[in-house]
Amino acid sequence: MLIELRDICKTFGPVRANAGISLAVPPASVLGILGENGAGKSTLMKILSGFQPPDSGSIIIDGEAATIRSPADALARGIGMLHQDPLDFPPLRLIDDLILGSRGPLRPDRKKAAREFRELAVRFDFDLDHEAYVDSLTVGERQQLEILRLLWLGARALILDEPTTGISLPQKQKLFATIRLLADEGMTVLFVSHKLEDVESLCDRAVVLRQGALVGSSEPPFDTKRLVELMFGKEVPQTPRYKIPCGETVLAARGLCLESLRLQIKDLDLEVYAGEVVGLAGMEGSGQAIFLASCAGLERAVAGSVCLDETDMTSRSHHDFKREGVAYLPAARLEEGLVPGLSLEDHFILAEGKRGLFIDRREAEREAVSRIASYNIKGRPDSPVESLSGGNQQRALLALLRDKLSLILVEHPTRGLDIESTIYIWSKLKERCSQGTAIVFISSDLDEILQYSDRVLVFFAGRVSPPLSAEDLGVEELGRLIGGKGWERFEASATAETAEASHV
Repeated sequence: MLIELRDICKTFGPVRANAGISLAVPPASVLGILGENGAGKSTLMKILSGFQPPDSGSIIIDGEAATIRSPADALARGIGMLHQDPLDFPPLRLIDDLILGSRGPLRPDRKKAAREFRELAVRFDFDLDHEAYVDSLTVGERQQLEILRLLWLGARALILDEPTTGISLPQKQKLFATIRLLADEGMTVLFVSHKLEDVESLCDRAVVLRQGALVGSSEPPFDTKRLVELMFGKEVPQTPRYKIPCGETVLAARGLCLESLRLQIKDLDLEVYAGEVVGLAGMEGSGQAIFLASCAGLERAVAGSVCLDETDMTSRSHHDFKREGVAYLPAARLEEGLVPGLSLEDHFILAEGKRGLFIDRREAEREAVSRIASYNIKGRPDSPVESLSGGNQQRALLALLRDKLSLILVEHPTRGLDIESTIYIWSKLKERCSQGTAIVFISSDLDEILQYSDRVLVFFAGRVSPPLSAEDLGVEELGRLIGGKGWERFEASATAETAEASHV
């Protein structure tokens, strides 16, 4: 399928999301679409996939003008979009999620659909059981389900919006193998990303958007420095690694045992010190998320204890943890961290808490303007939070934090963010460390784990490594541990310590 976009324009109030963008994507190819957060990448893809109408411009498919008013129109034309957060229904079985929305008889043929599902899964080497429930899948498996659904519905062109966000290295490798196979079979693939290494390793060509305009394109071998300059209009220096002296113990987990439906964590011991950054690495569902939640009072321990500044908080509520200076920033920004429909000003009012019977709107607006400027948020006090880009939503979450905190717990702090936003977010977090705040964070980006952590805990199927120095770890070794290899040395060390203790 040959897709052509001609002079696409789209504005949201005073913001020009797309300013006359024209490009062509031939069949049997993978086009990378790069750009900083808010550059207009997602808007352009939503126009192509029917989620947004353009203000002007045209879409040409195989030489014919196409009118696309909805995702159903796009699918009828053979265009499907895999969103950053897959559009599925967690309470349903995989086969029902596949069938839902398909055109056909009122009572679809489930046996035929199940057979075709299995055939597609075998074709792409996806280990998916059509009778399993969607909420039992990892993010990577949910992506696989959505790819199968779009192909089953007849997609001949796939749009993938930040697909490597929040998935592990093995899941990314599986995704890339699938994309290459689809392109080899003649599919047209548009790969939206801010990760240069992903585009460079996968794509046949890359185009760069900046401030709503198409500013350049490139073909292999890619020049990384040029792509960065096209994305940001300047060279972005890498943040130097620096260590902040650690203080007293802020968090202590002793003999901690946690359980979920899928795994158990036993006898986890960890002390986190003031000013320290501890990274939690592992495939999704390996236990790091429930451990982080337990440190915020959102998960109850089966055994062991969680202490803050020597105060036992094991059976206390999340509100008790907040009163002790703990902040928790979830990965699902809009679903759990922010309130869609409320403005930035409303959020800052809520974060400050009630002061008197009435709200001083003038003071609230001044406070909102100050925080927006301090955290470099691209928005106004009256901007609804759902209208902000992912990077600006993350900055808004940071701006909501209280001034004095002892511990910040963060899930995927730079998920879906470009290089410049990542550096900015971590500069703000490191400022907190210099004030004595400890940070524990989860990331699926191994480079981020090694760049910003002082120590690393690796999780694999409920097993937890001892704290490892980030300076002494490499990406390859960390990747092996996440994949379940190399754990023998920890077990041998534990056996030796037990033997030594019994001797004494």
